[in-house]
Amino acid sequence: MLKSVFFSLFISIVFALTGCAGLGGGSVQNESGQTFNVDQMPAQEELPKFSAETARDGMPNGWNFYRIAPYKKNTVYRLENYQGKTVLSANSKTSASGLAVKLRPRQVSNLWLQWEWKALDALPEADNAEGVRDDAPLRILVAFDGNKSKLPLKEKMTFEMANLISGQEMPYATLMYIWSGKSPVDTIITNAHTSRIKMIVVDSGWDNLGQWHKHQRDLAADYKRAYGEAPGELIGIALLTDTDNTKSETRALYGDIELVRKNSK
Repeated sequence: MLKSVFFSLFISIVFALTGCAGLGGGSVQNESGQTFNVDQMPAQEELPKFSAETARDGMPNGWNFYRIAPYKKNTVYRLENYQGKTVLSANSKTSASGLAVKLRPRQVSNLWLQWEWKALDALPEADNAEGVRDDAPLRILVAFDGNKSKLPLKEKMTFEMANLISGQEMPYATLMYIWSGKSPVDTIITNAHTSRIKMIVVDSGWDNLGQWHKHQRDLAADYKRAYGEAPGELIGIALLTDTDNTKSETRALYGDIELVRKNSK
């Protein structure tokens, strides 16, 4: 229950970082605990590549740290030289925090999200279909704009609650690509407290730990399958490795995350 409530808070922070209306001069904390104003975050045209940097501690260039809740531990992210290239490592010990990029709004017709990632440790207690066990070694979130006035009253109230808790707005809709321990690949899981968050399982189980998994996803097609309507503009990307709900530990690696516009056939 608490995890699901604060997951909505997490999404509201991601929304603030992705530059939608209603920021209202709010601030969030970076990894060192210092605050910075979300209004001052520049919208970027492209996603910064981890491989373009050198291994080091500290934040990757262009990515913003966010916390889900003040009392939760932070997942530790660092740039690491791994098998000859720089990747982002995530070390989570009963923790939940992530990184996000604010992007210039863009249409998603013929737009694909591609990335590679690797899970190194299993989370045997995790089950994304159950709110009280909803942890994952790897998640990538895609936030979309849209017309909130047409949503049901229940969803509007959820948006208002997130705004009251965090001082920020939720995105109209979020697609979340996840590595799930139990749900089969291609399963779509709706968040327990809001239908505006849809998880799509792209890797499942623990048989392929320690291997790079490459993915390419048609964002418009995935959005239509998840929400039953055409998508609005894409406004931001985030990532998250979390183990706070199952009180466990995991280590995972993120390679470059890219948006690629393909020619229509």
